[in-house]
Amino acid sequence: MDKNCQSNYKLSKNEKKLLRKQIKARHTLLRHEGIETVFYATQSLVVANGGLGNGVSRNQLFPVLEKCGLVDALLMPPNKPYSFVRYTTIEESKKAYDTLNGEEIVDDLGQKIILYLSFVEKAQWKELELQALPPGLMVIEEIISSDDEKMLLESVNWTEDTDNQNFQKSLKHRRVKHFGYEFHYENNNVDKDKPLPGGLPDICDSILEKWLKEGFIKHKPDQLTVNQYEPGHGIPAHIDTHSAFEDEIISLSLGSEIVMDFKHPDGITVPVMLPCRSLLVMTGESRYLWTHGITPRKFDTVQASRGHKSGIITGDVEDLTLNKRGIRTSFTFRKVRQTPCNCSYPLVCDSQMKATSPSFPENDKEASQLEQEYVHRVYEEIAGHFSSTRHTPWPHIVAFLKDLPSGSLVADIGCGNGKYLGINKELHMIGCDHSQNLVDICRERQYQAIVCDALSVPIRSGSCDACLSIAVIHHFATAERRVAALQELVRLLRPGGKALIYVWAMEQEYKKKKSKYLRENRISQGKKKEISSHTPVEELLVKHMPEVGNQDAACSVPSNNDFQEGGNSRKVTNSKLPIHTNRTSFHSQDLLVPWHLKGNPGKDKAVEPLCGPLGSHDSGPVLHRYYHVFCEGELEAACQTLSNVSILQSYYDQGNWCVILQKV
Repeated sequence: MDKNCQSNYKLSKNEKKLLRKQIKARHTLLRHEGIETVFYATQSLVVANGGLGNGVSRNQLFPVLEKCGLVDALLMPPNKPYSFVRYTTIEESKKAYDTLNGEEIVDDLGQKIILYLSFVEKAQWKELELQALPPGLMVIEEIISSDDEKMLLESVNWTEDTDNQNFQKSLKHRRVKHFGYEFHYENNNVDKDKPLPGGLPDICDSILEKWLKEGFIKHKPDQLTVNQYEPGHGIPAHIDTHSAFEDEIISLSLGSEIVMDFKHPDGITVPVMLPCRSLLVMTGESRYLWTHGITPRKFDTVQASRGHKSGIITGDVEDLTLNKRGIRTSFTFRKVRQTPCNCSYPLVCDSQMKATSPSFPENDKEASQLEQEYVHRVYEEIAGHFSSTRHTPWPHIVAFLKDLPSGSLVADIGCGNGKYLGINKELHMIGCDHSQNLVDICRERQYQAIVCDALSVPIRSGSCDACLSIAVIHHFATAERRVAALQELVRLLRPGGKALIYVWAMEQEYKKKKSKYLRENRISQGKKKEISSHTPVEELLVKHMPEVGNQDAACSVPSNNDFQEGGNSRKVTNSKLPIHTNRTSFHSQDLLVPWHLKGNPGKDKAVEPLCGPLGSHDSGPVLHRYYHVFCEGELEAACQTLSNVSILQSYYDQGNWCVILQKV
């Protein structure tokens, strides 16, 4: 019980309510953020509800805190619903604690917010490395005058007849017009044989000629898309189709500034401020490899001291605030490509992927071939690097193994580097994996392991007391093959034997909490250090957490009939498998996940998700593994098609769906 609760009987009704709210805020910070509060006074306080993540700007919060004393520092982490304040003396900090707990303020949207303050002694922080703009990206400020801006905005007639060929009325969240060629959103391309009459507006000619002459651009565009965004609207992360347009994509921002997020396939996110009347130029890697998008929100997190000039929004928590969005109009110019793209990024190039990117399998033979090329061959090649990132056992799996009776015979099907084979010395464990190189690593560690296929394990039926299948079933490319892999686990079990199964989840944000996989999406990786209330403020930098939206693809849980023989339950004709952007939400259940191979992994100790990809985006070749990510209920539905099986437990664990089943 909290110490303050001991004197509840002396408090008024309102004071008791305030105390309950304060204690709840403390518990929430500890449970979700790992921030420990203390019951004695220090110079530092955590301000729950007073953060950028719930609409409180630095300009709103600072004057409130300053009423209680001289503020040494106000630290506001990006996207977090709390902040940290450090006063010059403990007396001032105590005054803020006593005065401001339960204080009501109004955010920029007019909503009432109540602050809850607690003392903090120490916390976990990150030291951030400086980020560079994506290669090939350039932002040119004040590219046009305010008079030119006014003329351009007035040249767009949004009220003309909606049948006009330059008017696009199908978009839900913004107004848009096309000139030169119509951009078709259904396939993200243009019809090169059907140019629009009239070409680009005359007012653009002189501006484009000037940019060419001054060297800001290299090609004169022949296609223009004009978008008008209301505050709160955005655009999904995307790469402009390679085959549709030439290398250079340029976008002029008018009316209001905006923060645009650029993401590398590894999940590295770089937020970039685009000021009013600035020109964004994307060429090379930034145009072909990085996605760009605008998060739908009414405020952007920006630098407080830089006057919202262009450049990267850093994670400096001493210099972040909120900037209210206005109506923004963008003029995006492109040059339509007349020949296939031959860029240096074939794995994400639609012109070059046609020959290399696999399609969704239509039968068992195609599924087997897909697994051989995009699962087995890849793991054989990345075995050393993969093993170096798989070193920390997961608690629930450890608990399962330690709860088994002494002397139990356990098979780990898809054992990888064998990290679970030595957890419980009282068990007799044998591992198997399709990768010879991973099995060799197990043997070097003195574990028993064999090479085999998870669909045909050379172990006698009914001989195992328990089985593990950790991050394996999701590599099978059809529902029938996934059920067959589950059936093979059941075959190995004796009556009463148990199997623990983990698969990667479509839902990487569950019950309003992001998985470890998404939480590792950060600007840079830094070294943790412990900070006390006496640490110099200049050293305090907090971990950056880019905002990640919910997946927009719906999951459908298969029925029992979907798993019957006689055809693929999710047949997709001529469908290319999408390539996933690491450390982001899933938008497809069947996809290719990049693995960036390091040449000399040796002592790589990267933080490990159970099933996810790791590796530096600039370290070596990129290989792709096939995954089928499971929706909620899908794994249980597959297990329920098996005979002589009961499901003892099903749960969600850090981005994975998990089942413990028993042979009856």
